[in-house]
Amino acid sequence: MKRTNCLLLLVGLIASFGSTCATTVIPPTFEQLVEQAELIFQGSVTDVRSSWVGEGAQRHIVSYVSFKVEDAIKGSPGGSFTIRLLGGTVDGETMEVTDSPKFKVGDRDILFVEHNGEQFVPLVGIMHGRFHVQHDRQSGRDIVTTGEGEPVHNVAKLGREEEAATAAEAISPAEFKSEIHAHLDNHPAR
Repeated sequence: MKRTNCLLLLVGLIASFGSTCATTVIPPTFEQLVEQAELIFQGSVTDVRSSWVGEGAQRHIVSYVSFKVEDAIKGSPGGSFTIRLLGGTVDGETMEVTDSPKFKVGDRDILFVEHNGEQFVPLVGIMHGRFHVQHDRQSGRDIVTTGEGEPVHNVAKLGREEEAATAAEAISPAEFKSEIHAHLDNHPAR
């Protein structure tokens, strides 16, 4: 009987975990990103490490991604900040969460962080709360791209149906952060 109860518990956990991993996320609007985030910062990934946590059926892999904070936009992340994500690889064993962002040392990002250490991915809208800062060879300047690598042309389009390709130039990190600051100035925290 005890073995059956353990088996039922394990099946229940797997079923609930499976639904968590297959979560569909409606992309948040720019306003939702800014307002829901507890912290917003630009930083570079300095370390990614994964480890096992928990015991028995609750045992799982988490990854710790550390950033050198280059610009604190909302909140006070300090000079460095570490986010905790569900999933990773330890000793050749991988646990992966669908649509969870993958980080590597050297990545440059602007992050919209919420509930770090409490959520399986502590970013507003999971992968939608991460924007890459990339050097655009064509224009010779840094631009902001979505987690999927699409250039951001207009923050008002984030989370809304995207129109056909636009001729507008991708925005720079400075322009993106200026839009965040403008929103914060016009919509003080409640």
